[in-house]
Amino acid sequence: MNLTGGIVLYTILWFLVLFVLLPIGQQSQAEAGEVTPGTPAGAPHEPKLKKKMLLATVIAGVIWAVPAYIILGGVITRADIEAWTS
Repeated sequence: MNLTGGIVLYTILWFLVLFVLLPIGQQSQAEAGEVTPGTPAGAPHEPKLKKKMLLATVIAGVIWAVPAYIILGGVITRADIEAWTS
């Protein structure tokens, strides 16, 4: 894995984790009883984006470390994969 591949993999994992975390613990404005004029009642009351982005960063880092170790540590090499397909 080169630098660009590592950055792309981490970015994809980060966004995937963030989108999984976004609806967790979410409360709509209607459920909270505080609908801001001009917004739909189903809009989030307090999205807590900063906390979820930080959590996504940590989780994506842990998930990214597994394939990075496998690739960079030589646990599975390109030769191993070619042997499986033969």
